Amino acid sequence: MTLNLEDIPRVATLTREDFLNNYFKPQKPVVIEKCIGEWPAYSKWNFEYIRQMAGDKMVPLYDDRPVHHKDGFNEPHARMKMSDYLDLLQREPTKYRIFLWNILKEVPELQQDYRYPDFGLRLMKTLPMLFFGGANSHTFMHYDIDLANIFHFHFEGKKEVILFSQSENKYLYKVPHSLITHESIDFSNPDYGQWPALKKASGYKTQLSHGEVLYMPEGYWHYMKYITPGFSMSLRAIARNPGNLGQAFYNVLVMRYYDNMMRKLKGQQWIDWKNKQAVERTNKQLYDL
Repeated sequence: MTLNLEDIPRVATLTREDFLNNYFKPQKPVVIEKCIGEWPAYSKWNFEYIRQMAGDKMVPLYDDRPVHHKDGFNEPHARMKMSDYLDLLQREPTKYRIFLWNILKEVPELQQDYRYPDFGLRLMKTLPMLFFGGANSHTFMHYDIDLANIFHFHFEGKKEVILFSQSENKYLYKVPHSLITHESIDFSNPDYGQWPALKKASGYKTQLSHGEVLYMPEGYWHYMKYITPGFSMSLRAIARNPGNLGQAFYNVLVMRYYDNMMRKLKGQQWIDWKNKQAVERTNKQLYDL
């Protein structure tokens, strides 16, 4: 069996009014195929260009190892010079990914290569983030701490994306006091014997190619798997829904500090308890429905 996923709608272009009325207001995802053809980045951004512009920068790397109590919130698993990391990507498969790398801070010159599109939302211009990955590397299913509206611009290679809205939380084995689902779930090939609630979850899927833009509504869960080595950039706009905005403040100001404190106090016992609760709470809800 496969997940209950529908294809994310695709449009060649999209006006501000169409975006607001058809996707932002109903909070539905969309892929825009020809949005950035006039950006310098559309023709310039590839691995060799990034090597030229940022090869000497040290970058944070993450892989798919289970969360450990000694890891801080979003703490990288390794660091490497960008040039060495790109060599690794092009030489062999690797689980190492770059996650939340702020290009505005690290390589200001790259700002000249892209624009802030006018979709009717105020984009946070201090937070353009880059993401890199090797063939078959993937993120855990997660949602962003600020539950932002996200525009995800993909460059080089292909990437598989699976999305769920927050309405599907009860089926996803969400880990309490965290932004992830249970790490043992393979969303590319889920085991329904082990994770039966996933059969009831409804979501979206697509594949992104160079130059395509994915809009992810507020708080959407996302799982991303690199089919081939590639990289993406995300721009974000603050959550507009009052409930999402309140949750974002709680996550940033309370949840992440509480989680870090409990890791220090209880160690791996805290991580194990959270993972156990993810299973027990989800399965209990499943049987109560």
